[in-house]
Amino acid sequence: MRWRDAVWMAALCAGAAGAGAQAQSCDMQDWKGIAGVSARADGNGVVVTWSGEQGQQNRARFGVRDGQPVVEELAAQRAGGAWVELGRNLEPEFQVTTGRRRISTTELNILKRLHNDTPEAEDEYKWNVFWDAPLEIPGYDSHLVGPGRQPDEVKRATASYTTSRCRVEGDGDRVSVIFNGLTLGLFSGNLEFTAYRGSNLLRQEAVAKTEARDVAYIYKAGLKGFAIDAGTRLEWRDDAQVWQHYAFGGDVNEQPVDLQARNRLEILDAGGGALAIFPPPHKFFFARENEVNLGYVYYRKDSEHTFSLGVMQPERGRGYDPWGVSDEVWNRRVHVARSQIYNYALYNAPPGTMQHMPVYYDLSAAGAEATERQVMAYTHDDTYKPVPGFKTVTGHFHLDFNEMIRDCGSSDFMPTWVPVFRGLGINIVYLGDFHDDSDLGDPGPKRFAEQKLYFEGARKMSDKDFLVIPAEEVNAYLGGHWYMMLPKPVYFSHAVPRPAEQTFEENDPTYGHVYHLGSMEDVENFIAREQGILWVAHPRTKSSAMYPDEYKDKSFFLSDRFIGGSWESLPVDQSQSRLCEVRCFGLDDDMSNWAPKPKFMLAEGDTYMKVPSDETYPLLAINYLKMDKVPAWNESWAPVVEGLRSGNFFGTTGEILFHKWGIEGSGAKSVYTASIEYTFPLEFAELVWSDGVKVDRKIIRLTDTEPFGTKLFRIPFDATGKKWVRFDVWDSAGDGAWLQPVAVK
Repeated sequence: MRWRDAVWMAALCAGAAGAGAQAQSCDMQDWKGIAGVSARADGNGVVVTWSGEQGQQNRARFGVRDGQPVVEELAAQRAGGAWVELGRNLEPEFQVTTGRRRISTTELNILKRLHNDTPEAEDEYKWNVFWDAPLEIPGYDSHLVGPGRQPDEVKRATASYTTSRCRVEGDGDRVSVIFNGLTLGLFSGNLEFTAYRGSNLLRQEAVAKTEARDVAYIYKAGLKGFAIDAGTRLEWRDDAQVWQHYAFGGDVNEQPVDLQARNRLEILDAGGGALAIFPPPHKFFFARENEVNLGYVYYRKDSEHTFSLGVMQPERGRGYDPWGVSDEVWNRRVHVARSQIYNYALYNAPPGTMQHMPVYYDLSAAGAEATERQVMAYTHDDTYKPVPGFKTVTGHFHLDFNEMIRDCGSSDFMPTWVPVFRGLGINIVYLGDFHDDSDLGDPGPKRFAEQKLYFEGARKMSDKDFLVIPAEEVNAYLGGHWYMMLPKPVYFSHAVPRPAEQTFEENDPTYGHVYHLGSMEDVENFIAREQGILWVAHPRTKSSAMYPDEYKDKSFFLSDRFIGGSWESLPVDQSQSRLCEVRCFGLDDDMSNWAPKPKFMLAEGDTYMKVPSDETYPLLAINYLKMDKVPAWNESWAPVVEGLRSGNFFGTTGEILFHKWGIEGSGAKSVYTASIEYTFPLEFAELVWSDGVKVDRKIIRLTDTEPFGTKLFRIPFDATGKKWVRFDVWDSAGDGAWLQPVAVK
């Protein structure tokens, strides 16, 4: 919880006494002043002016009318130019849709099998659920616990205000204007606007909590009241990256019109200036099975004279477009694609947690295309920027590649996922065939023939500086789901149970030396012989609920060839400062305490088919692995495998990038060093350590940073008695980067 939240939680109830009253001038007593930022009381509100990018000045005027906060003006000014009005007399708009969070049958059945289906355990694991769709009525039987959902479980509400107070606060290089008296369905709290010195960004957010149980939600956030005149135009790129526009010449809208805009970005051309509207790059998104662009920004023509703009999560998911030459494959893909609409888990809102529901505006004194370039710089154009001495790695994608090859009758084609990864700036992709495709449980020749196609296809898709590794999520004999990567193609089967006549290894007349895994010991022996690595997939959720906890004492887990777990942003709780704060980083700390050496968190996707029109970047985090050269297909992939095994990489959403890190000195005179580059203004960094039992941390607040900078950290700490230490950095939009824990000598 941010410190401002604690200050205002006490004020939530107090505002009721002044409901409907006109607020007096904003409380400025906590405003100490910031160079380059001006905040002055103005009647019943406040005017904030701040220095932006490339010499631009920005201005926002806020007020209260009959208990309703109002943005009286948004304006921008080029250096030496006139002020350009971007909006006037705008009302902040929020809508929320809530449903009931339930644990899925997948997790519940694991708890029952392991005799841990207590009310406490069910309450814990329901917040890590993936197989949930609280807005689907009556729901999807194969993942739904209990009777079908009822329509009264779903509630929709629009924000209302009884604002009696306005307050201005400074924090580092930013200023916030806070209004009390927000009610949003089950939630109540405050409305906040935050401007960042050196940036053209303005963040609007509802900061509110609910005391109701089992709440899952999505929200819409924006501004209403923009005026329509002869030159008004809304501009965006469609999912084919073609510029589109709407001049509000159509009929009035009853509902928000969600746009499948590329990069989650719409821009209001204000004539001489522009206002961009977009959500946070990553924290706005919860895990799904695909990255199909559902439309995340909206407009709504409210009358012949006014309209609204904002960001949104639609209430329904959508599967990827099915494919297949044969009827058998086509029909199965249709079924899989349809089932993905029932995988739409929303955000978590545990009782009493302060949820943040933001939307960003970029104020610009330039035109729409220049404004787009300005906004896209924050995400490096939705790509992963090259860093000297590193190569980008991502994986855990179930693309059914060998099945596609068999269905097409050839591997000489270009799958739609290849340009997606290459366009993102990915150097190394490890796949996950034999998951919902092919005959993964076949004990012999059929599987080996499919593996042969898998290897051949991966070889043909690889290129200079682009390697496709045919890895696999094996999920046999250890418990839960787990992933494996080898330094070369190897034929193996893992039928459960292994046929009685099969041995651990044999020489096959067609495929040569092959393995037949049939036990936990076989898996461990196989990984050691072939010098591979393995890790738990989606730990503590999905089919890995209660894993790796259940095998933390097993020899394969304690081995340094078991590198740790996969990181993916699941669940999403907007009250938490870090993505996957508890399930991922809490698990990493536990694993590093359990094992002789620290374990790692490998950023993964765990999604299915990809096409260039998808919004893949916001739903992905990747790894930067220290290496100068991507191995060619016909070379050993050991540099990749061993680099991951040694923890010589960092995970990131893309906006924060490490260049160097290490530990200087020893004992009480230890210093942790790290250098980064970043885009959004930063929020905090943390150094986390443990003596093998107790985890502790040191928080470094970074709210005094302007955007698009570099920073060198030198953090003194006492390494005496410590087992391991790790470091991570997070920005003001919720994006982050994390280094792997290292043993303290």
